[in-house]
Amino acid sequence: MRLLTYTTAPMTGTADRLGAQVDGLVYDLAALARHAGVDLPADLLSFVRAGAPAREAAARLLAGDPADRPAGAVHRLEDVTLRAPLRPGKIIGVGLNYVEHVEESSRSLDTDKDLPPRPVLFSKPATAVTGPGAPILHNADLTTQLDWECELAVVIGRAAFRVTEEEAYGHIFGFSIVNDISARDQRRSGQWFFSKGQDSYAPFGPAVVTADEVPDPMNLDLELRVNGVTKQKSNTRHMLFPIARLIADISSGVTLEPGDVIATGSPSGVGAGMVPPEFLVPGDTVEATVEIIGTLANPVVDAR
Repeated sequence: MRLLTYTTAPMTGTADRLGAQVDGLVYDLAALARHAGVDLPADLLSFVRAGAPAREAAARLLAGDPADRPAGAVHRLEDVTLRAPLRPGKIIGVGLNYVEHVEESSRSLDTDKDLPPRPVLFSKPATAVTGPGAPILHNADLTTQLDWECELAVVIGRAAFRVTEEEAYGHIFGFSIVNDISARDQRRSGQWFFSKGQDSYAPFGPAVVTADEVPDPMNLDLELRVNGVTKQKSNTRHMLFPIARLIADISSGVTLEPGDVIATGSPSGVGAGMVPPEFLVPGDTVEATVEIIGTLANPVVDAR
């Protein structure tokens, strides 16, 4: 399933709704559930926490007779406004997880040129999350070096603590995209939190695709474009530490809970690594694409 959070009338404050996208249509799962007399969580985080019974119930609703669907339960994708799929309890970022990015970071960000012996981890607060089409805030009082990073996001489906690599995939709900926005000048001054955690620094979406519909998450093409120009182009097979290793390593000391998100790292092609360096400015549009998942597009706006 391709699950998303949307609203039909954002300007009037209409509540966000849980939907399933099938081709170019969005199905209101809560409306379908009410019509069928089925108990189903109304938001994606609760849906993830509800586990297999919720997924199975949603699948049955989507497979039902189209003629029996209530009015207003189906929308064209272009008629809805997408939100961030969910608000994670934790966002765990992975640094230096593509070999080429290790090399460019050693040149431009003064990181170690040697490959890390284990995953390099950091966190982003939930307040950094923003959705498809929502602005990335450029605050020139805090940064003049706003950068992009297209990353495959793993959404945890079952609690994981001290799980093995062999067990790891059994704890995944699905996959999405995170654009790991970074203020490079803040990082150089030691301010990792401000570098990675400011509001809007975690664009997330456009949907969460359940794990059963992603046959090989370690073989997905990634691409990031700024104003239509390709800046990053790679494949998840080039990760230094694969997804199973990341889950095992993180869960060795931190409990991963349903709805938590792991941003699995950026390939090369970040702005700081360009010659000369390139950074985002108000008026830019950033598009992060991951095969099967889709495209996450966000404008950059002046926050002052």
